[in-house]
Amino acid sequence: MLKRPAIPGIPPNLIDFMLRDWDRSPRKLPRVMAGASNARRRRNRLSRRFPGELLVIPTGHRKVRANDTHYPFRPGSDFYYLTGALEPDCVLVLFPRGKSHEHLLFVEPNDGKSNPTFFMDGVKGELWEGSRFGVLESQTHYGITCRSLKELKKAIEAFAKKRGARMRILQGISPLIERMIPPGKAQSERNKELATFLSETRLIKDPSEVGALRSAVLSTKRAFEDVIARLKTAKSERELEGVLWTRARMEGNDVGYTSVVASGSHACTMHWNRNDGAIRKGDLLLLDAGIEGRSLYTADITRTFPISGKFNREQREIYELVLAAQRAAIRCVKPGNDFMAPNKAAMIVLAHGLEKLMILPMKAKEALLEHNNFYRRYSLHNVSHMLGLDVHDCAKARAESYKFGKLRPGMVLTIEPGLYFQPDDLTVPKKYRGIGVRIEDDIVVTSTGRRVLSSVFPRNPDKVEKWMAHIWKAH
Repeated sequence: MLKRPAIPGIPPNLIDFMLRDWDRSPRKLPRVMAGASNARRRRNRLSRRFPGELLVIPTGHRKVRANDTHYPFRPGSDFYYLTGALEPDCVLVLFPRGKSHEHLLFVEPNDGKSNPTFFMDGVKGELWEGSRFGVLESQTHYGITCRSLKELKKAIEAFAKKRGARMRILQGISPLIERMIPPGKAQSERNKELATFLSETRLIKDPSEVGALRSAVLSTKRAFEDVIARLKTAKSERELEGVLWTRARMEGNDVGYTSVVASGSHACTMHWNRNDGAIRKGDLLLLDAGIEGRSLYTADITRTFPISGKFNREQREIYELVLAAQRAAIRCVKPGNDFMAPNKAAMIVLAHGLEKLMILPMKAKEALLEHNNFYRRYSLHNVSHMLGLDVHDCAKARAESYKFGKLRPGMVLTIEPGLYFQPDDLTVPKKYRGIGVRIEDDIVVTSTGRRVLSSVFPRNPDKVEKWMAHIWKAH
């Protein structure tokens, strides 16, 4: 029998004791995941775009939160889109094989309780972090050939030695893996093209993705209703944020982004996420949040509620103007229209409404001129972004395919106009200062027009008040 190597600080007798008397029955293999065929189709599309080239897509690693504690791991969106795999450190590699590619997923091996790592490794050890897939389990579940991560470096180096070898890697995810790919300007350009292709591919959602988004929307509605129920007695924004997060963890993976829970004038800060303000009767509450489902697709919804249950006159005036702008924008969501068409329609409505309310210190026509854009003092942001695995989805797509492109069936975008009147803005009548209103819905472009995925959320101010009253009565 070979002498076991000494491990500093660990008695050899303890190691021997820890390694014996475990049930060695073969582990039951998991089922093939539901989306395995979709992931394979997406990989095949990627393969056809870059024939003869080695393609490397890492998922990333756990990130340190403080000292030796980590943030919960969430896989890289492009990697997940192509594999469905959830564990950290994995790497998808497409190796050229003739006119196509061999798809290989490199994963952390799991030796079970056959070596001391299962109780000594505080980051990956089973007794510390729980059981996880190994190579065989991953291969069965994800429906893709799997290899040990230990083989990755050697496999990439062997390919790199081939004459005329061309490689691409999804950058910005894993510096460790990037070091395996020779650097250079030409390489950087190839990497950028890979990222762009993946983003532009993800612009068009398939039916399973739209279904996942719809499911996330429905969970988010229940989360908003939880908040409304608590709003009757809540003392702070953070209390309401906690209510949202509870529903997110009950029904999904997490919140899709840091929730904006903005009461009173905090709603005038676009990305207010300190969420440490007081809840006061008579104020508005702007709630911008979305649950990221177990599918990792996220909703993105905003509603503005009267904390007392009823809008006052000034609040209603601003709310109805924003709602009119949103309705005009939604009508512009249809195939063939410019992506920016909804934004243009919304801004025209807002500018004319601001003029009518005597908030704009000039005519709407003048404020809307491209060299002025004066209305933006009260509405800083555009009304739309793509939505999917990321709340701001497909960020690496080219401008001509996204911002300056055309809407196409399968695209999912938000429509979220808003008006924000800062408490110290002297161009705004005093009665409106400190009011911030945003209304946001999630829309899928269809072959004939659009479908509002978040149509289950009331928008009309009267219906919002009735929604709140109904929930308060039930609680």
